Amino acid sequence: MQYSEAVMVTISVIIPSLNDAVLLDQCLSALRSQTRLPDEIVVVDNGSTDNTADVAKSFGARVVEEPVRGIPSATARGFDEATCEVLARLDADSIPDDTWIERVHDHFDRNHDLTAVTGTGEFYGSKPWVHRAGERLVLGGYFWFFPLILGHPPLFGSNLAIRKEAWERLEPKFQRTTPRIHDDMHLSMLIESDMHVAFDDELRVGVSARPLVSPRRLVRWVWWAVPTALATLRDAALIGRRRRRRRERSRSNLSRHR
Repeated sequence: MQYSEAVMVTISVIIPSLNDAVLLDQCLSALRSQTRLPDEIVVVDNGSTDNTADVAKSFGARVVEEPVRGIPSATARGFDEATCEVLARLDADSIPDDTWIERVHDHFDRNHDLTAVTGTGEFYGSKPWVHRAGERLVLGGYFWFFPLILGHPPLFGSNLAIRKEAWERLEPKFQRTTPRIHDDMHLSMLIESDMHVAFDDELRVGVSARPLVSPRRLVRWVWWAVPTALATLRDAALIGRRRRRRRERSRSNLSRHR
């Protein structure tokens, strides 16, 4: 899919947050130290009872309230409200390295066919063996398994960027009011055959190991993959997706050489 070219790519960072003021402060501090600053930061307050909004405002972020609880609704609201060409998505516990925005910008600036880019995470906040297990088994398994089905890398919600144009095209199918689904997995499954997703192993963020040290949260994380798939299958035909994607790439390559 060919997107409109721009003289300079503008980037909004969207951060959903629910009672995560301390970690949000950490995330926003990392964004303040970027080699290339974001053009806009949108923090979506998903009904916090702590000082999430105050922390966001202290860093100059725009605060948007989303009363419907759940990461899908908060993410969608942030994407809707953002004004820039590229929507970069972090979680409140994400800690991007200081070149994160610069790398995102370079991807979209160099490749006008690019729909989205994603990277992986490095866990913090627990024991080293927990971090390694999470990175190799949880994230490694995610990035190994889903390309086999989708024909493209899956998006990782703590570390992704997508064009606003692409979001507007996918938004009507996005299940924003279904709370118990993975928004990143859902969005990955909605990506259409003419859209191009890139994986950058150097695009990394720190991610809290909280889900790994809580058996309840880990089981929930795994279980939510089921309703995510069911919610998406209503709108995205996965059967034959790799074949359709190969056809689309062949068609695109042929048109370029004419």
